[in-house]
Amino acid sequence: MLLRKRSLALRYRAMAGERLGSLLPEGYALIREAGRRALKMRHYDVQIVGGISLFEGCVAEMQTGEGKTLTATLPLYLHSLLGKGAHLATVNDYLAHRDAEWMRPLFELLGLTVGVIQTSDDQTSRRKSYGADVTYGTAKEFGFDFLRDRLLLRAQNRVETEMLGDGGGGFSGSGDQIVMRGTHFCLVDEADSILIDEARTPLIIGSIEDTVRDQIVETYRWAAEHGANYVKEDDYIIDPETKQYELTARGRQRVRALPKSDLVRTMGLVDLYEYTERSIKVHEEFLLDRQYVVRPGDKGVDEIVIVDEFTGRLAEGRKWRDGIHQAIEAKQALEISVPTGQAARITVQDLFLRYPHLAGMTGTAASSAGELRKIYRTPVIRVPTNQPPQRVQLADRVFGTMEAKFEAIVGEIQEVHETGRPVLVGTRSIDKSVILSAMLEELGIEHQVLNANNVEQEAEIVADAGEYGRVTVATNMAGRGTDVKLDSRIESEGGMHVICTELHDAARIDRQLIGRCGRQGDRGSYRQYLSLDDDILKGGLGLKKAERMKEQGTRVEGSVDRYAALFRKAQLKVEKKHFRDRMILLHHEKERKKMQREIGQDPYLDTPD
Repeated sequence: MLLRKRSLALRYRAMAGERLGSLLPEGYALIREAGRRALKMRHYDVQIVGGISLFEGCVAEMQTGEGKTLTATLPLYLHSLLGKGAHLATVNDYLAHRDAEWMRPLFELLGLTVGVIQTSDDQTSRRKSYGADVTYGTAKEFGFDFLRDRLLLRAQNRVETEMLGDGGGGFSGSGDQIVMRGTHFCLVDEADSILIDEARTPLIIGSIEDTVRDQIVETYRWAAEHGANYVKEDDYIIDPETKQYELTARGRQRVRALPKSDLVRTMGLVDLYEYTERSIKVHEEFLLDRQYVVRPGDKGVDEIVIVDEFTGRLAEGRKWRDGIHQAIEAKQALEISVPTGQAARITVQDLFLRYPHLAGMTGTAASSAGELRKIYRTPVIRVPTNQPPQRVQLADRVFGTMEAKFEAIVGEIQEVHETGRPVLVGTRSIDKSVILSAMLEELGIEHQVLNANNVEQEAEIVADAGEYGRVTVATNMAGRGTDVKLDSRIESEGGMHVICTELHDAARIDRQLIGRCGRQGDRGSYRQYLSLDDDILKGGLGLKKAERMKEQGTRVEGSVDRYAALFRKAQLKVEKKHFRDRMILLHHEKERKKMQREIGQDPYLDTPD
């Protein structure tokens, strides 16, 4: 009761105009004590340091296992005192719900209310959650709610104008109401994933335009039927810079000669070329269990769900743009969700720049410090660990082929497993986690598999990954969100061993996985495996150079250091390319909004298709 009274007194002072910065010492002391009483968790000194940096509008880099969830309560509490709401944005519904329920007793002890936004929530539930002092949710849901509110306000203003024009008494205020009450402070969990990796994908609400739906659906199916039959260089070429697929004269002739139904024949030739190029691209680049999975939807109809390349998790609700998603649906012979045009649109960058107070936290932000400061004005602060790390890096191993690499990986798993140490193996895609799993089954090594196909068991699998003798094969989704606690017998044996089977497009994704071992001062070790047919070489060095290296086969012994350096050079090139893509998107978005404002349009609602 005393804590609640002290908290209420702080709120009065904040509402009366006292600077939040001057309330920080007392506020953080209150929430530290509330954590001890309500959760039996007292904030470490380094967590207080992290909380101060978050209040100052920084991105705090805190290593895996250092308690980011508890640290987040500090700035959330302080900003909530103003009565304007404090938001925490994370990567999926599960983490939002878990963290909200976990921290709820702490906030309620101080007299604060907690709301959580879930994808399935109706408008009434959302309005109540946004009305709470602290609101947990995903960046995606915050963005869509902002757009829906804006659409609703426009519709209400239009009705009000029409009623006034008809001599009515004005808008009555009945009917739907907006759910958000503004944007004051947002703390972004997994800040690098949300603010950088997802920045290239705008959030879009569609409008309904289905007058030519049948024609479009049939053309997608026709293109998918023939897409795998076109021959590279003969029928199409790929621009080395833009990666665009373009039909050659022979390819266009082939399109014209193919049999077509009455509906497809009504499409223009230019459109048929475009549908065909898109279908070829999908057959070549978008692979089942790598970029996407097929699973039952809400209405029992199978649907395409994107696998986020950076987190390894299912990107619920997201769709590829420019017809790619529909081309994949046609490829998989699923019901095609015809593109419907755009009613409203916002980028992740736009969304979070609307918050006057923004902060973030993640285990890997230092390598993206320049981008975060430039775009979001959030400096990166590296928060020290509570205990000195004892993580050991073992020498890289390089092989000529994936097959040889996987055989060596399985051999190392078997060797470490026999000591009783837990092993966590990180793969870049679902299909490769399945291949490794099959190889382990042949050797009779009991193991768990974690990928986007069994996300429901994620927390349980990751939490148990530190048990004695446990082997876990996982995509990079195992690098985020859930703690791995070691069995007490493991420490004397050397702790958890992490095997990285391939470099990701961003070095910080590799660091996330590595950070699973050696948490909170525990012992641990890790090793990076590489092979000359890894995707990172194709993306960073180009197909021709990557193919030349691949032809060298197994002749890598004695040159491991040189080859490993080449892999990291390729990774750096891919990172720079993605950075350029994000900068181009930011520039185009700024120019588009500027132009639309000049002609009196709403840049979020008056969006070009």
